[in-house]
Amino acid sequence: MIPILISLVFASSFSSAAKPATSICTTLNQVVAKGNPSQKLKNFFAASWKYENTEFPEAATYHGYPGQNDRWSDLSLATIQRHHTENVCELKALNKIPRKALKGEDVVNFDLAKKELENEIEGAKFDGDYLVLDHLGGMHTNVSSTLDDMPKANKHDIEDMISRLDKVPELEAQTEILLREGLKRKVTPVKMHLSRVPAQFDRVLTDKIEDSPLYEPFTKMSASISKEDQADLQKRAKEVIQTRAYPALGKLREFVVTTYIPGARETISIADLPNGKEWYAFNVKMHTTTNMTPAEIHELGLKEVERITKEMADLRAQVKFKGSVEEFHKFLMKDKQFYYTNPEDLLAGYRDIAKRIDPELPRLFKTLPRLTYGVKEIPRAQAADAPGAYYQPGAVATGRPGYFTANTTDLPGRPKWGMEALTLHEAVPGHHFQIAIAGELTDVPEFRKHQMFTAFVEGWGLYAESLGTDLGLFKDPYSHYGQLSYEMWRAIRLVVDTGIHSMGWSRQQAIDYFGDHMPKAQKEVENEVDRYINWPGQALAYKVGQLKFLELKKRAKTELGDAFDIREFHDQLLKHGGLPLDVLEKNITQWIDSQKKATQSKKT
Repeated sequence: MIPILISLVFASSFSSAAKPATSICTTLNQVVAKGNPSQKLKNFFAASWKYENTEFPEAATYHGYPGQNDRWSDLSLATIQRHHTENVCELKALNKIPRKALKGEDVVNFDLAKKELENEIEGAKFDGDYLVLDHLGGMHTNVSSTLDDMPKANKHDIEDMISRLDKVPELEAQTEILLREGLKRKVTPVKMHLSRVPAQFDRVLTDKIEDSPLYEPFTKMSASISKEDQADLQKRAKEVIQTRAYPALGKLREFVVTTYIPGARETISIADLPNGKEWYAFNVKMHTTTNMTPAEIHELGLKEVERITKEMADLRAQVKFKGSVEEFHKFLMKDKQFYYTNPEDLLAGYRDIAKRIDPELPRLFKTLPRLTYGVKEIPRAQAADAPGAYYQPGAVATGRPGYFTANTTDLPGRPKWGMEALTLHEAVPGHHFQIAIAGELTDVPEFRKHQMFTAFVEGWGLYAESLGTDLGLFKDPYSHYGQLSYEMWRAIRLVVDTGIHSMGWSRQQAIDYFGDHMPKAQKEVENEVDRYINWPGQALAYKVGQLKFLELKKRAKTELGDAFDIREFHDQLLKHGGLPLDVLEKNITQWIDSQKKATQSKKT
């Protein structure tokens, strides 16, 4: 998975006024009034990209866009409303460019930009702006994460980090206003989940500043910064943390404990929020990039669970386990041979798997990313409520590598038999591979390099797991069973997410369904179900996307026969960056047709 922080829920910047001197609406109307249609579109994208990165400085840090790293986003109600208004005028400006006059990739770029703006405008009908803190993240975790992502190559970079810390009180004040507005509108996370948040604050507000995740980024300065400057910068950082960041975060913690948690909702379904059923339908459409209804997705999930159950039964027969399904799963969950006892050994295990995959990749892929990646642990301050692993994207522009970030807590719940599938998904050829290749594209507008259509990104991650055998993995039948278990996990999501948010399932009903169909530690199951409750619709994207990738591969193999080239097929999947599934299918259909014509032409 990709961490929630990357959804960049922030808005504008503190160092700008509530409204910029020149409105983006004025700017865009000016740029689409000059030049031919292709040039108008190019100018539109350039202005829009500058707007996004100056209005949303955390996004700029993530993208590697310069000059914004000393600022936080403006979460004021006035600015949020301004952004909603500006989305509308952006779409109007885009529609002034005659689409019929565009050709080739310009048409795709136009359509994707339009779809993104339409999603933003439709999403503004709901109250997601007030959901800025929960047990999966918020200001209390995002400050340190953002600092950690910032460049640290020179003294100016570190000065930016200190400036951002100095502005934490303003960020806290606006965050609290949004949370209070959410309480008024009865739009909050679930009270039961929020009970975990105070402990998360405490892991940031440590007695010794040196132990805080807020300070840790200041221990990672480049060696090109002199020892004397490093010492001075660290001293200043400690002072700002002590006098600015700690008091602000302490104030927010107090509000969360005394006001926000007591006023939070008890129910778990998004259907219980204002416009909740419509909101869930929107989330389903946005995350899957399809028009499937929750009922259709639920039925698809049931069918996938049934199919994978049979495959798992065949594999149990292969290992000749004598006992029931429940006994086999208990064996997988309890036998010591399947678990590490030391966090460093777990990380070393993941690194070994990654380096066994790397040399095999050219057999399946023509294009490999230039950006390197590593394996590291999830910060201890966040690990208790985090998943088993996630991918943290890098940025070529600032020299930040990508990271497969693994959870090294609760080792009895981190089985070895799931490690190969997880590495394939989060690292290579999964998230690192796909996201890095997208970021390195040279013939698309900047926004295309960073589009995160969930069905494509997470569908690719799950598809990548299916390539394990071709990459020399899953030789151990237990690891193969782990791969099937992980696929089952994503099939279960289709059933459970729709069950909770459109069919009235209870939390316990969802937990029980999980336990009945796959081996997974109880705490992991509970964390997963709570994630689906907290992030409605997102979990549907994995299986829906994976099935589309598999369908397209089967189609290409069938129609091209001996002319099918897996390396070329994968190149076609990834060479345009993330796409909605219908656009992906259109591209692959065109490629299949072109390959057929080329083959026919050789014969004649």
